[in-house]
Amino acid sequence: MAKASLPLVDALRRTARTLSQSSDYQWGHMGSCNCGFLAQEITRLTKVEIHRRAMERYGDWNEQLNDYCPASGLPLDDVISEMIAFGFDADDLKHLERLSDPSILRTFPLEERNLKHNSKSDVVRYLNTWANLLEQHLINSVALPELELPAKVEV
Repeated sequence: MAKASLPLVDALRRTARTLSQSSDYQWGHMGSCNCGFLAQEITRLTKVEIHRRAMERYGDWNEQLNDYCPASGLPLDDVISEMIAFGFDADDLKHLERLSDPSILRTFPLEERNLKHNSKSDVVRYLNTWANLLEQHLINSVALPELELPAKVEV
């Protein structure tokens, strides 16, 4: 799973907020799908530019992530490299496209785990849950020092 960081949590929440307010969601469009919305947030590229870059090679996000090579020179590989440098890994992005990360799904009640990968509301819930999970990892990683109370001073 992605390395928890405040910028990463913030990017997931901003993506969820943007997606929830957008009428442009389209799972079959490389710039307007689950990964496409996150890529827009991370790279600041438009949906059109992301889609154009993706069309230089075959396949959806999952297939392109399987074939990802940071040294390929292919434009979508550069987008993927930027997302990985931000703190995600290829498996995170594959799971996002299918809403399938077991550690995220386990946080949902059993009857709510069957998310539809092409449902905007399910994608928003997944992104927010992922952000909450990473935020909790950050909180749990904070180690507070033991405090020594000063000796009681008698007057």
